[in-house]
Amino acid sequence: MVIANNPILKGFYPDPSICRKGDDFYLVCSSFVYAPGVPIFHTKDLAHFEQIGNILDRESQLPLSGDISRGIFAPTIREHNGIFYMITTNVSSGGNFIVTAKDPAGPWSEPYYLGEDEAPGIDPSLFFDDDGKCYYVGTRPNPEGVRYNGDWEIWVQELDLEQMKLVGSSMAIWKGALKDVIWPEGPHLYKKDGYYYLLHAEAGTSFEHAISVARSKELFKWFEGCPRNPIFTHRNLGKDYPVCNVGHADLVDDINGNWYMVMLASRPCKGKCSLGRETFLAKVIWEDGWPVVNPGVGRLTDEVEIDLPEYRFSKEITTKDKMTFEETVLDDRFVGIERRNEDFYSLTDNPGFLRLKLRPEAIENTGNPSYLGIRQKTHSFRASCGLKFTPAKDNECAGMVLFQNNENHLELLVVKKKDKLQFKVGPVIKGTKIRLATFDISSGDLEIILEAANQLANIYIKKNNEKILVAECIDLSPYTTEESGGFVGCTIGLYASSNGKASENYCDYSYFTVEEV
Repeated sequence: MVIANNPILKGFYPDPSICRKGDDFYLVCSSFVYAPGVPIFHTKDLAHFEQIGNILDRESQLPLSGDISRGIFAPTIREHNGIFYMITTNVSSGGNFIVTAKDPAGPWSEPYYLGEDEAPGIDPSLFFDDDGKCYYVGTRPNPEGVRYNGDWEIWVQELDLEQMKLVGSSMAIWKGALKDVIWPEGPHLYKKDGYYYLLHAEAGTSFEHAISVARSKELFKWFEGCPRNPIFTHRNLGKDYPVCNVGHADLVDDINGNWYMVMLASRPCKGKCSLGRETFLAKVIWEDGWPVVNPGVGRLTDEVEIDLPEYRFSKEITTKDKMTFEETVLDDRFVGIERRNEDFYSLTDNPGFLRLKLRPEAIENTGNPSYLGIRQKTHSFRASCGLKFTPAKDNECAGMVLFQNNENHLELLVVKKKDKLQFKVGPVIKGTKIRLATFDISSGDLEIILEAANQLANIYIKKNNEKILVAECIDLSPYTTEESGGFVGCTIGLYASSNGKASENYCDYSYFTVEEV
């Protein structure tokens, strides 16, 4: 017996999908315009997780561009006859595609694109029937014409795995549980006790989000809804409830026949959330041929009791992320924007340090800046880094950034101003740069510290063991989903730029830590 603590993956790990092979579970999440894409996690007890890689780990698999909330939407992972399949949508380029691997830790194949005309819409999933045939299930706009925003339908079609092409005719099988429902999405198919079950989300990704289920004895037939739909939601608990936006779920059973559901939800702080949508876990039982989620409770719980033996990992996902850069391969937790490659970083130029190269790209513009971040996992945290940086020109900067999107982030940077070195605290809100605080420094060999609690932050620098307060009570609400929009949560990371001009300069980082307080 083991206890899982919700959320089981903290920070913006939305749209979870899970599969099991033997007593091993594998879970994936959306990554949007962050690269590498689709982080993949392994667990044996559904309580403790290790990240075993990122499925889309090279540029040939991952053409990305545009706003941070575009890119890779809603992956599904499945295993069949020793082959792992991950299907997802790249809304920035190419649409729906599949990659495969014999080992879930990789390497994964190049993408098999299904064609944006042949496989329209988003949120694809795969289902393997008893006869070995594979079927695609996804969501698409109403083919007869979209009557209102979110007028979509769920459809199914056979997939030829040898050709990696859809074959035969497609058929709409479900529209959503409620009348004139919006955004029936995230569909997954399962087979149990002679029924095909369709689990899906509806009503959008915010406060009204909900999980519904339908079933049919035949796959190519209009499904019937569960009389208790939606079978799970938090929208009835009020906007002050500490967990909201519950939806987009996937089901899995364990080796003992017990069932569980993973789903996304958000944890606001003071009514606003900078963590994005996280991955939660719930128990499931079956009554009268329908799933019941967290029976007797009907909502997500802080703890979930799991009838499996505890299994721990040496590099386990926790709320403390500490990087010291002794290795020559970058940690899987680090993500870049659009790309993450050695064009802009090195772990070998100065062993024991992460070197970020100054390039013209700036983080306030869409594109690929010299930025490496990790997901913010809690609302109360301490982020710090040690750096060595000497700007040669006024346009050069390096330091740390709390990043929601290009137009909304908090810059903590070492800069040069009229032959003076300064540490600058600069919020960027709705695309406008604000010069909040500056502090003259004698050198760029220092530590930067961000201490946050309850949507407020204090900023410090540390030199020669002296901790200096530079700015206090900074409002972090501009970097929440509610104020910034989009689908992602914040990342916190290391950044360097020459702001539009060529440069041979660089910044060396000795460590980077983000931990819950």
